[in-house]
Amino acid sequence: MLLVAGLGALFLAIILALTAVTAGEGRGAVTRTLRAVDQGYRIAAARAQAAEPPAGSLPRQAASIGRRLSTSGALTWLTRRLDQAGNPSWLSVDAVLAYQGLLLFVGAALGLLLSLLYTGPIGALGWAVVGGAAGFFAPYALVLHLAQERQEEIRRTLPDIMDTLVVTVEAGLGFEAALAQVVRNGRGPMVGEFARVLHEMQIGQSRVDALRQMGARSSVPQLKAFASAAVQATSLGVPMGKVLRQQAAEMRLRRRQRAEEMAQKVPVKILFPVIFCIFPALFVVVLGPGIIRLLATLGN
Repeated sequence: MLLVAGLGALFLAIILALTAVTAGEGRGAVTRTLRAVDQGYRIAAARAQAAEPPAGSLPRQAASIGRRLSTSGALTWLTRRLDQAGNPSWLSVDAVLAYQGLLLFVGAALGLLLSLLYTGPIGALGWAVVGGAAGFFAPYALVLHLAQERQEEIRRTLPDIMDTLVVTVEAGLGFEAALAQVVRNGRGPMVGEFARVLHEMQIGQSRVDALRQMGARSSVPQLKAFASAAVQATSLGVPMGKVLRQQAAEMRLRRRQRAEEMAQKVPVKILFPVIFCIFPALFVVVLGPGIIRLLATLGN
């Protein structure tokens, strides 16, 4: 039992450490993105590639194992989710594959140990398979969580950033200059997306392709609609100020509707806690003394 408790505490400490690292890295996401804009994504990628562990080391072997066990569709899904998570510097495709290879054996070993302590050698194989599968898919769950958090932050901050963009464009700035103004003065992951669009245009990519790629990287419908409208305005020569104002008004309306929808879901969500937690205690307090007196009277 002491050994099992020690293993459980070690596993909980690893989870807490990963959570702390994730929270700390999330606060500096915009700073890293802006630094990447100044230095160039290719330079940052070259540095990351130069910092990779040498061949034959344990992380490279673990990443090789994870790559062999992953399908091409899983790698495509992982790349897309990392794009949605902002491509944090501490978490790349190779890092996720390395974590998968390591946690596969760690989870299998823990499952085997627990089976030997509790069920004996009969269910050892099943516990080892379950533990290995849990360890293998744990990095996927982490990447999915990071991607969902960042996309939700984009959904919350996009209407305000769009208002700033409308004001700067109607004040006389061009679209690229307005984006640069938002990047210099704004905060959040949406600013990082605009910074990446600016950098892609600076290295020679057209505005249409950069905006299309921004829409493809995100899972937020409002951002996809904005990218599509900006592409159409650029292609057809429509004034960008009118398009941005219409998009900003629509985003504010959607945010209001989403808030109303969430408010209407509150009574349904609170129904089960009220029934199973509050009502029993209330019945005990209100009806308890009366039931006790009734039983005492009937007993007499």
